[in-house]
Amino acid sequence: MKPLANFILCACLIARDAFAGDAPKAIQDLILDDHTVFAVPVSGNRVTTISFPSAISAIDAALVTTDAKTAGLFQIAHTKGTSYLSARALAKNASTNLNIRWNGRTYVLELKESGAPWLSVIFQPQDESRATRPRPVTPARLLGLLDKAKAFPLLSEYHPEALKGVDFRDGNKQPSVTDCGDYEVRVNEAFRFDLEDTLVFRLTLQNKTLESIEIVPERVRLKVGTHTLSPSVTQLGGLIPPNGTSNGYVVFTGTPEGERNDLSLKNEFTFVLERASVAADELPAKGEEGYQK
Repeated sequence: MKPLANFILCACLIARDAFAGDAPKAIQDLILDDHTVFAVPVSGNRVTTISFPSAISAIDAALVTTDAKTAGLFQIAHTKGTSYLSARALAKNASTNLNIRWNGRTYVLELKESGAPWLSVIFQPQDESRATRPRPVTPARLLGLLDKAKAFPLLSEYHPEALKGVDFRDGNKQPSVTDCGDYEVRVNEAFRFDLEDTLVFRLTLQNKTLESIEIVPERVRLKVGTHTLSPSVTQLGGLIPPNGTSNGYVVFTGTPEGERNDLSLKNEFTFVLERASVAADELPAKGEEGYQK
């Protein structure tokens, strides 16, 4: 009987090790990052529980239901004030996203129907030193900052926490106008995103002549003291109509040398447009005695 007992013991150990090997696939520990989309596989015959470090503020979702009476691709269950929710798929090959508000930030989860679901997802907060580390300023990130600048009035009223580290200058209260003779550039709003070392301007280009002025938007230049910056993103029209105006946005990040510019919105900003037909003349910069950081 002893060899049989040894065989049973070995079989149990092998089975235990096999299940242990599957555990990391079913149970996931993830670090929270509000700039990452987390793909979470769920199934129709299993329940996936998603846990946050503390109470969830809100959940926004598409194509989901909280009961069996309402049609949806996924069913979720969450009790207000708790730090977790449960999800399961209601259709094959279904996918959708959950936007979860926690600790003043939005975290995006993409639910996907799968035959190999995660059964438990445990989110851990970022280490503070890692959370404050500068992120690469990618084109997608710059467009995100531009969208945030456009939504500034709504964010400042309903989600002020989303504007942490953002400085704002109102062009009505602090006018900034570059007069170039036959045209002028007026700053309506200016934003500084300190973490990304990025300036966003909402501009009005005014044509003071009887003929159209054609410009090259991507060659707009910003002069601050002795420094000249080129845009990282532009959303400006290329044509200013006669005696008319054209509105848009322009974004500047860092310096041409790849360093931080650390420019304050208190500076005197001068904009130079380049015409499409001829090379633009350098505009004598205003306030070249210095710039503020």
